[in-house]
Amino acid sequence: MDNEKELQQLRNRFRDLADKSFSRNMFTFTGFLGLSEQDAFWKMERELSHAKFILNGGAEGTDRKVVRFGNADELGYEVDFPIVCVHIKPLLAKFADNLSHRDFLGALMNLGIERSTLGDIRVGDKEAYLFCLDSIAEYICDNLTQVKHTNVRCEVVDCAQEVPEEEPERVLVQAASMRVDAVLAKVYNKSREDSLVLFRAQKVFVDGRLCENNSKQLKVGETVNARGFGKFRVASEPRETRKGRTAVEVEVFR
Repeated sequence: MDNEKELQQLRNRFRDLADKSFSRNMFTFTGFLGLSEQDAFWKMERELSHAKFILNGGAEGTDRKVVRFGNADELGYEVDFPIVCVHIKPLLAKFADNLSHRDFLGALMNLGIERSTLGDIRVGDKEAYLFCLDSIAEYICDNLTQVKHTNVRCEVVDCAQEVPEEEPERVLVQAASMRVDAVLAKVYNKSREDSLVLFRAQKVFVDGRLCENNSKQLKVGETVNARGFGKFRVASEPRETRKGRTAVEVEVFR
């Protein structure tokens, strides 16, 4: 978060949504939360637990997520997350630019859209799949007509059927231990000291929580986000090599 005032406003928003869900027996939703905002949420987990909650970003492996307060079993009904997927593709693929995540996000932000309405953007070959709140999808489809120098069209698609899954690269790394700083250094080919700089700058998150303890032992299934570098997930149980090092498979998302 940029400053304490914004952080306090976010905390108050979490409290209001949790209390409203609990007192009125209804589901309530946040907008999309980035990693820092999710960390602020997790630090309030005990305070907010009376409302019950789950997080969802529209698909497995998404970084930006929406929190839903309310428990379907207790309320007696179910409500979907207000998340849809918009497919952004060039009118003429042959003449389209090679577009990056930054290009798509920049074009969206130029529409005057609040960041909290936008989730992850999965970029493919000159196209992208955008997770967003359903309340903003029609506006995006009507107004996003150009990304960089490429004319595009948008349509809402079925998240489950049409959105391609992220395909990580499975890599075997050997580190001194399963400490998060040691594994991160090997995954991104950095020295241990360079990896510590990321921790000091509060740029490392494990499963959506800010990791301030660089000696934390990683477990299978945990996802590490290193801002500016990407993310990886621990894919296997570690084993000891003949030389006494720790070998572990990780899935690296480029």
